[in-house]
Amino acid sequence: MTKKAEKTSRRKFLLAAGAAGAAAAVAAPKVAKAQGPISMRWQSTWPSKDIFHEFALDYAKKVNDMTGGDLKIEVLPAGAVVPAFQLLDAVSKGVLDGGHGVLVYHYGKQTALALWGSGPGFGMDAEMLLAWHKYGGGKELLEKLYASVGGNVVSFPYGPMPTQPLGWFKKPIARPEDIKGLKFRTVGISIDVFTGMGAAVNALPGGEIVAAMDRGLIDAAEFNNASSDRALGFADVSKTCMLQSFHQNAEQFEIMFNKDKYNALPDKMKAIIANAVEAASQDMSLKAIDRYSQDYQTLQTKDNVRFYKTPDSVLKAQLEIYDEVAKKKAAENPLFKEILQSQLKFAERAVKWEQDTVVNRRMAYDHYFGANGAAKKI
Repeated sequence: MTKKAEKTSRRKFLLAAGAAGAAAAVAAPKVAKAQGPISMRWQSTWPSKDIFHEFALDYAKKVNDMTGGDLKIEVLPAGAVVPAFQLLDAVSKGVLDGGHGVLVYHYGKQTALALWGSGPGFGMDAEMLLAWHKYGGGKELLEKLYASVGGNVVSFPYGPMPTQPLGWFKKPIARPEDIKGLKFRTVGISIDVFTGMGAAVNALPGGEIVAAMDRGLIDAAEFNNASSDRALGFADVSKTCMLQSFHQNAEQFEIMFNKDKYNALPDKMKAIIANAVEAASQDMSLKAIDRYSQDYQTLQTKDNVRFYKTPDSVLKAQLEIYDEVAKKKAAENPLFKEILQSQLKFAERAVKWEQDTVVNRRMAYDHYFGANGAAKKI
């Protein structure tokens, strides 16, 4: 081929390619340009000084980091926009885009919501209750439950909590009768349980409890754990804490999105949100072990708090009264009954497996850290 012919051929090729490209540009649909970061304003149900609010911030940071800043969640403390017990309404109506709390705080909307944390768990711990939620039908039942009360939300239970103390008292509780006549703070189905034990119950959000005890509006109260209780100032108004209880033996947190806001997100972002829930759940569990154990020690050594194990007679009374309460609510509320039966079925199988499989670690602890503990010789 001559040089002239080669130049002509090359020119024709370039012209053809340019024409094809132009045609493709006209025919191809327009790709939407990025609209910039999506911002969400959330509120927790916790005071800013509580470790629970820190857990809420931890989740938001995970999402913000994992989306590369494409989704930016800002978390405000309790009361910044609405009172703690009004979180569900605020998120449903879009006043807030989301929030961090616990399902038992919605007890006033539908008593069955408290089954995700208020009660003995039928022998399950909080991790097993989450297993029921994810793999035993709980997720579908919760969606059904929220639909029944017009909850325009997408809910992600996460973050299993260790067994909560019976509470803070003026003096140790030695028998069930010692509960009678006390003005006591609790939430969820525990309201009915402690009422059944003879207490005059007042449901208060976390940030209001210590002030109420200080002013004598309540005599005793439970909240959650050593870190939260210390940060909120329980040791300033009581030096007696009773450990172990069935009133909230298995509970977890709730991450909640406004359903319309959530549904408008890209699928990729929804996947990040769901996986961030799993990551935050594990991180919360590990952080709780570290921080709760430190503050449990500090409450004893620095704050002079005396801890006592709740007597078995009180624990037994809790179970018996809970059964009466649950039976009554199941008769009144078909959804309550459906959820109760689902949990019982899962618990019978899961707890049997756990009790048969997992060794009691008390022997190992006493072996290493008892009076003549082996840890001193290693």
